[in-house]
Amino acid sequence: MYSAYAIVTVLTIAANVWAAGADFAKAKFVLGNAAELDLPLSWLPLLGALKAAGAAGLLLGIFGDRFIGIAAAIGLVLFFIGAIAAHVRARAFSKIVFPGIFLALASASLVLAIA
Repeated sequence: MYSAYAIVTVLTIAANVWAAGADFAKAKFVLGNAAELDLPLSWLPLLGALKAAGAAGLLLGIFGDRFIGIAAAIGLVLFFIGAIAAHVRARAFSKIVFPGIFLALASASLVLAIA
């Protein structure tokens, strides 16, 4: 069971580190997505920091601090529920699959961390 937890959580960490980096770099697709969702560009560093903090917490969870890992997974689940809500609010259904994938990864990490 630990192997499944480690594999899924490493994938979740990698995805969130990549997404945080894209937010910090203000990648073209991030700017387009922010415009479509009507998010202020000033939010990008905060959104990137939240993703990076979640990834760091998951990493701590893998290396033995189970409660930090669970808290980080819960935080990421809530973050991506909010991202999906933002897509629904903006009626940006064509891109809703992306936060959905991140939500699925975070949810799987959470379930496996608790198990």
